Amino acid sequence: MIVVKFGGTSVGTAAAIRSTAEIVRGRMSRGPVVVVSALSGVTNVLLSMADQAAAGKLILAVQAVEGLRSRHFAEAEELLGRGAAAEELCSEMSPLLDDLASLAEALSILGHLTPRSLDAIAATGEMLSSLLVVAAYGAAGLPAEGVDAHQVILTDATFTKAEPRPDAIATAAREHIMPRVRAGRIPVIGGFVGATGEGITTTLGRGGSDYSASLLGAALGAEAIEIWTDVDGMLTADPRVVDGARVIESIRFDEAAELASFGAKVLHPNTIAPAVRVGIPVYVYNTHNPSGTGTRITFDAPRRPVSAIAGKTPITVVKVRSSRMLFTPGFLRRVFETFERHRTSVDVVATSEVSVSVTLDQTHRLDAILMELAALGDTSVERARGVVAVVGAGLADDTDAMARALAAIRGIHVHMLSLSATGINLTIIVDADQVTPAIRRLHTAFFADAPPRGQVLQ
Repeated sequence: MIVVKFGGTSVGTAAAIRSTAEIVRGRMSRGPVVVVSALSGVTNVLLSMADQAAAGKLILAVQAVEGLRSRHFAEAEELLGRGAAAEELCSEMSPLLDDLASLAEALSILGHLTPRSLDAIAATGEMLSSLLVVAAYGAAGLPAEGVDAHQVILTDATFTKAEPRPDAIATAAREHIMPRVRAGRIPVIGGFVGATGEGITTTLGRGGSDYSASLLGAALGAEAIEIWTDVDGMLTADPRVVDGARVIESIRFDEAAELASFGAKVLHPNTIAPAVRVGIPVYVYNTHNPSGTGTRITFDAPRRPVSAIAGKTPITVVKVRSSRMLFTPGFLRRVFETFERHRTSVDVVATSEVSVSVTLDQTHRLDAILMELAALGDTSVERARGVVAVVGAGLADDTDAMARALAAIRGIHVHMLSLSATGINLTIIVDADQVTPAIRRLHTAFFADAPPRGQVLQ
């Protein structure tokens, strides 16, 4: 059994959906379970619609719903032609869209968007796409059956970023998915979507369709998890930044997880965790180039000094300075408990004799955090920063690699520098506008036959 996940661009049009059908057809002997994202761009429309409705802009919100209705109905007709089959599919999708319009009306009256209502809205995209995919596969002669994600991906009630319940998911997957696979059917399930034990809709957060696939793979004991997207695999750098970026044919789990966390957009950062727990290999392929080699993510990939360069912007640096309290027992604990109370993740940490510095991606609770940190010492905030990560399982063991990395960014102002505890990641904090030059220079230093795009700083 394998889990095959298709991203938004892979199911973005009728033609793209047909391509996924042929990919699945070629894997019938391996017992495919299909996980699909919403059609490309749909989740953004849904989130915008929710904001508009809560702001009292009901006409705009309803127009957005009707735009989604038109798009999905058009794809249904393109897939199935004009006739009874398309009409039946549209009748299946209509209640979801009607509910969406009703939610928009309710929000416009309440004037307040709760996490629970946001999940109910955001989940609609995957629910619609799974209906389209099931119908398209049936028209292509594939024995597909829809599976309601609410019955399988069971979570807690942390709306918009729900925590999955692996044991409950395993039990549900054995009940709702395994029998279909054994019967030669193709279960199709919308990713990203889950439910509490009471059946209330939750979501796993943006990018959560990858996470759904990994959770199902672990629950079912799959032989592999395949992530189909719009690039040829994991690359040595972002191809939008470096023209010479190339596919990494094999990479270690820990390296892939680091790259995902530090800006590599091929995988959701949480995707790797369930697969790592049970040792299931993850493959990344390009839907538009199905014959490509892709990337294989496993425990036993080659141990290289540097496998890839990643970067992301913007980030915020928070510094707490206290010569009086730094060596006081419990000082660092109190610093990090502050971030925990406000459910704000810290990425990079650096300490000195009298200060601690951390980087944040999310700053929506920063004011409250700073108020609490002020009781521990002098605080300061640096915005418009970026992070560049040099990732390789053998990085810490190769002094030449470390030296080359530092030499490559000579002349770029470095605000923080941190080597991870495992030695797999050298993290460099620079001004946001220096992230791209830094990535290009580092890529040139470690992948000399892949020339950087554009002018490189001297």
